[in-house]
Amino acid sequence: MKNLFITIITVLGSVNLSAQAKYNFQTKFDDAIPVLNVGTFHMGYTTDANSTEFDEHNKENIRQVHELANKIAAFKPTIILVEQEPYKNKKIATAYSDYLKNPKMKFEKPTEIELLAYEVGRLSGSKKIYGINYQEDYLYMLGDLLKEQDDSITFKKYIEMFRNNESKNGVTKKDVKLKELLQYYNQPEFLDFSVAVNADMLTTVSYKKYPVGAEQAAKYYHRNLAMFSNMNNVPITKDDRIFVLMGATHTAFFKDFLRRSPKFKEVNTLDYLK
Repeated sequence: MKNLFITIITVLGSVNLSAQAKYNFQTKFDDAIPVLNVGTFHMGYTTDANSTEFDEHNKENIRQVHELANKIAAFKPTIILVEQEPYKNKKIATAYSDYLKNPKMKFEKPTEIELLAYEVGRLSGSKKIYGINYQEDYLYMLGDLLKEQDDSITFKKYIEMFRNNESKNGVTKKDVKLKELLQYYNQPEFLDFSVAVNADMLTTVSYKKYPVGAEQAAKYYHRNLAMFSNMNNVPITKDDRIFVLMGATHTAFFKDFLRRSPKFKEVNTLDYLK
């Protein structure tokens, strides 16, 4: 009996030592590049399914955009990445150079790139701007098109929760300030749910038990991975600091990619939107 008691104590002691063991992992390179990953709505014309009503020519709106640009410029980015295809880089760079020479120039159909990204670059002295977008169509509202699905109730609840969150947080009000909108779009909870409502909810959609929804979700995951691949193709030095401006759903995916990547270290976006 005594030997049995000693054996039990020894085993318990080993378990406790194992439970208390500490592991030390390096998850970032020593020269990891700081990244300010900002999510926004599209301020001008967009092919995206979701858009926000915003008059990009309104002087008060422009003033609010530039006020935000001043806050973001405190990050001092040396490289700016925007939601445009890389083949347009030469055109983007030319337009940006023209803007630096004449910040009062008028754009016929300005978007968040011309209104916000260019101004952040001007204020911070950044000379480099690149597009990292990758176009890929997918049916994120597939559940509305299919009558025979495994869980249409859950699909509808995703959408209802998304709309309810917008309503109860006041971001659908006509007089909501731009700063408040961007603060909302960059909340961790909003970004997590953006992934869910744009992709993960499709795992509830099937047709005759075939996971057709998951196939569509995979397309959107692939699009964002391809965008992150485009980011990795941008020439970067150890002294660079990167400002990324995209639609908030892409921002949400990038938060996961940046967290896992040893090459980059994401800074707290909300610190620059106060």
